[in-house]
Amino acid sequence: MLSKEKVINVINKLPDEFSVEEIIDELLLLEKIDRGLAQSSAGDVIADEDLDKELPEWLR
Repeated sequence: MLSKEKVINVINKLPDEFSVEEIIDELLLLEKIDRGLAQSSAGDVIADEDLDKELPEWLR
């Protein structure tokens, strides 16, 4: 989950004028990164060997 502080930091890094799509894209990216880091910290990851086996099926 995003915090106000992280959202404010994203907004502060944007130019003075930006589109709604730009802020949404930035916030979605931030949320996905946070979720991935949390999953990694929790050990909810796939080993490289398993990924090599599953990737061809995912790409169908």
